[in-house]
Amino acid sequence: MSTLSVPLSPELEKFIDNQVKNGNAANKADVVRRALIRFSEDEAVRAVLEASRGPVLKGDLRELMKQIN
Repeated sequence: MSTLSVPLSPELEKFIDNQVKNGNAANKADVVRRALIRFSEDEAVRAVLEASRGPVLKGDLRELMKQIN
């Protein structure tokens, strides 16, 4: 597992802190990991929807997501 340093706006930092404070995540890294997973899933759905304009894709969404990563 690698570590990444990313500058955050004060608003994003406050959002992350609030997620931890409210018990929605274990720590700051957990918030960011969850956000990235969600972003990845959203991108997979977008790819499926775009592809549906052409040939029909069938299969497991997680496997389709691996194909676009």
